[in-house]
Amino acid sequence: MLLPLVLALQVTVAQGPKLPSDPTALPESAPPRLPTAIAATAARAATPPVLDGRDDDDLWRDAPAITQFRQHDPVEDADPRYRTEARVGYDAKYLYVFVRSFDPAPDSVMAFLSRRDARTQSDYVHLMVDAYNDKRTGFRFSTNPLGVKRDFYISGDGNEDASWDGVWDVASAIDSLGWTAEYRIPFSQLRFPAAETHTFGFAIWRDVARHNERISWPLYRRSRTGFVSQWGEVDGFDAIDTPRRLEVLPYSVATNAARPAGGGFERQQRFAFGADLKYGVTSNLTLDGTVNPDFGQVEADPAVLNLSAFEQFFEERRPFFLEGAGIFSFANNLFYSRRIGRSPQLSGVYFQDDNAQNSTILGAAKLTGRTAGGLNIGFLNAMTERETGALGRTIEPRTNYLATRLQQDLRGGNSGVGMMFTATNRALDDDAREFLRESAYALGVDARHRFLKNNYQVTGSVVGSYVNGSEQAMIATQRSAVHQFQRTDSRRDVDTSATSLAGSRIALGVGKTGGGITRFNTSVTTTSAGYEVNDAGFLSRADITNLSNWFGLQYQTPTRMYRRLFVNMNQWMDWNTEGLALSSGVNVNVNGELPNQWWFWGGANVNGLGAVYDDRAARGGPAVRRVQRRSGFLGFETDGRKSVSGTMQGYFAPTDESGSTEWGIDPSVNFRIASRLQAEIGAHLSAATLGQQWYGNITDAQGTHYTFARLAQRTTSLTARVDFTMTPTLSLQVYAQPFITAGDYSNLRELADPRAADFSDRYRPFTTVSPQDFNVKQFRSNTVMRWEYRPGSVLFFVWQQGRGQFDRNPGSFDVGRDYRDLFDTRADNTFVIKGSYWFSM
Repeated sequence: MLLPLVLALQVTVAQGPKLPSDPTALPESAPPRLPTAIAATAARAATPPVLDGRDDDDLWRDAPAITQFRQHDPVEDADPRYRTEARVGYDAKYLYVFVRSFDPAPDSVMAFLSRRDARTQSDYVHLMVDAYNDKRTGFRFSTNPLGVKRDFYISGDGNEDASWDGVWDVASAIDSLGWTAEYRIPFSQLRFPAAETHTFGFAIWRDVARHNERISWPLYRRSRTGFVSQWGEVDGFDAIDTPRRLEVLPYSVATNAARPAGGGFERQQRFAFGADLKYGVTSNLTLDGTVNPDFGQVEADPAVLNLSAFEQFFEERRPFFLEGAGIFSFANNLFYSRRIGRSPQLSGVYFQDDNAQNSTILGAAKLTGRTAGGLNIGFLNAMTERETGALGRTIEPRTNYLATRLQQDLRGGNSGVGMMFTATNRALDDDAREFLRESAYALGVDARHRFLKNNYQVTGSVVGSYVNGSEQAMIATQRSAVHQFQRTDSRRDVDTSATSLAGSRIALGVGKTGGGITRFNTSVTTTSAGYEVNDAGFLSRADITNLSNWFGLQYQTPTRMYRRLFVNMNQWMDWNTEGLALSSGVNVNVNGELPNQWWFWGGANVNGLGAVYDDRAARGGPAVRRVQRRSGFLGFETDGRKSVSGTMQGYFAPTDESGSTEWGIDPSVNFRIASRLQAEIGAHLSAATLGQQWYGNITDAQGTHYTFARLAQRTTSLTARVDFTMTPTLSLQVYAQPFITAGDYSNLRELADPRAADFSDRYRPFTTVSPQDFNVKQFRSNTVMRWEYRPGSVLFFVWQQGRGQFDRNPGSFDVGRDYRDLFDTRADNTFVIKGSYWFSM
C-alpha cells in the first residue's frame, strides 16, 4: 500500500562536529540535541554554483550546515541510521539547496528510473518550501539518486496536489560517501510578497528505502496535527526578485482517428493549435489560462457497467483542471470539474454515429493565490462550444462555467472561514430547452476551528442552490434519480408549473485529529429535497440526512508484532426529510504494517440494522424495505522494495434473506524488471447473485409495475501498466484494460407490499415480459511516449485503442470465448502527436 507522503518538519543549523573516521556514521560525541532549534540561515551566492551534484562550489563551502536531522518514521524522534547534511543558498533569481545523504554502502542505495512524478522504491530527498511562511501552503521538490523529479503544491496544511509541475532543475550523484542532491529553483516558481528581506518556511526529508526509514529536519511528529505548520524557517533571503512572471506554452496537435462514413469507417486527419499560459498578476496572484486545450495524452477512464440509480463518479485526470484543484475543494463536491467538457447530454436524443464524445472546451482561465493577510483566492471560468448531432440538432449547448473560492485563515491558520460560489449558464435553443436547465447557482460558506493544542477540530458548512429552466426541464429535474419527487409513497409531488428549484445543505462535524493514540469524528449532514448542484458539482441524491461516527486507535510506535497499527470503528444512520429511515450500519476494520514491511487490512460490515428502506430502489416507485446485509473484506500487500511484489484482496457477502450473495478477488503483481523498466498486472474477478435487482418500470392498462428480478452477474477485468524510462526526461507508458461482465435475469417480480417485514410478501410474480440479459465487453488502452526535450517543453506520441461488443451471448459468461470475441471486434485506433514549447518572459 502506497501511503500518501505526509510531510512536515523542524529546522536547525549547526556547524557540524569534527567527523569521525567513518563520515557516514553519527558522531559518538555529538553535541546536545536542540529540540527547539527550527531556524537556519541562507547564504548569498557570489557566484552561482555549477549544477552537477558536487559540493566543491564556493557557496557550499561557505553556507552553514543543517545537521540536526531526526528519524520520524518508524520511530518518532529517534536517532537516524545515517547522517544527513543540508545547505541553503540563493542569488537574485534562484534558490539553491545542497543535500548530502551519507551512506556507508553507496552500492546499496536504491535508485530507479521512472517518468516524472512517478514514485518508485528509491531513496529520496524531499525539499519543502513555504515561501509565504503562512504555515498552510507550500511546495515539495523531490528527487532520487538518479535525478527523477517529483513535485507537489501543498494547501490546507497538508493537501498535496501532484498535478503541479514547476520548472526547476536538480542534479543527483552517487559517490563514495553516499549520494547528493543539488537543487536550483527559480524564485519565479514560488509565491511570496514583495519585501526587502524574506523568511521562508522550510523542511527537508530523506527516505532510506532499503530500511524504510524516514528522516526529517526539523523533526516531523506524526502524533501532531498539521504538516506545513510543523516546518521550520530559513531566513536571510535579502534583495530577491518577486517578478510578475509570464510563462507561455503553445502547442500543436495532429490526430488521426476512425470516423463513421457511408456505412463504414474512414481515417480522418485533424490539426489543432492551442496554448497554455501562466502569468504572475502580482507576487501573490497567478493567472493560468488555456485556449483550445487538448488532453489526448490523458489516460482513459476505467470501464464500468453502472446498474444503480445514481450517476457514476470519475476522477479528474486533465492537467489544467488538476493543477491547483485543492483550492476549489468544498464539502460534498460543490465543484466537479468533469462537468466542463462533459459528454453531450442529448447525444441519445439526437443520435448519430459520429456524435462528439466530449464537449469542446473553447478556453478556460484560473486566478489563484494568497494574500499577505492569509486570504486564499481561487477563480475559474470556462466556456464550452455548442455540439451538434443528427440533422444539426443541439446535443450540448454553449455553456459557461464559473467557480469562485475564498478562504481566510485565522489564528495562524488554525482557524478559518470561507465561501464558494458556482454558476452554470447555458445558451439554450429549441432543441435543448425542454431537456436542460438554463442556469444553476450555488453559494456556500464554511468554517473550521482547531482547539485544545490544535488536537481537536470543529467544522461546518452551509450551501444554498438555485436552478431554473423551462417547465419541461424542471419536471425532468424533479423526476431525476437525484430527487424523485414522483415517488408514489411520498408526501411530495412534482410541480408541473415550476420553472425553478431551490434547496440547501448543512453540515457540522467535530473530531480529534492529533495527540495520543485516539482519534474520533462525529458529523451530521442534512440535504433538503430541492438541493441541486449537478450542473457544476456532483450530487448522487438529495433529500437525506446522515449521522456518522468514527473512532480510531493509532499505534505508531513499532513493536515486535507490527511497525504501525490502526483500528477503526464506524457507525452511521441515514433518513430522508420525511423521517423515513434509509440506512443503519456498523463497520470494524484494522490495517497495519508488519515488521517485514508487509501491509495487511481487513474488516466486517453490517448494514440494514432495524427497519430501514430504500426510497430510490424502485426508480420513482414506493420505498422498499432493505434486507440486512453482512460482509467482510481482507487483504495484504508484500514488501514493495522487492523486485517482485504483489497485492491480494477480496470480499465476501454471505447469503441474506433475499438470496443475495457475492464475492470478489483483486490480485495484482508488480515487476521491477530493471532499474528503468517496471510493470504491473492486476485482475478483478467477481460473482454476485442479487435477489432484488431493479429491472424496469413497466406501464400498461393496469398501471405502473415496478419490477425486480434475480440477477446472476459475473465480471472480470485485467489492468496492465508498463513504464519504461529511458532517461529522466524520456519515458514510455502503456495502459490496457479489457473488461467483461455478463448478467442473467430470472424470477421477474413486481412490488406487492414493499414495506412488508417478511421478504416473500414484498413481491409477486410478473410474467408479462421476459427479461433481457446482457453481455458487455470493452477494451481500452493508451500508449504514451513522453519526451521533455527541454525544461517545461514536452513532445507526446500517443496511440489509443478502444473496442466494444454488446450483442453476443447475452447472459452467458465464458472468459476465454468472451475475450476472443472482444479482440475479434473492430478496433477504434486514434493516433495523436502533441508538441509544446515552454518559454518565460
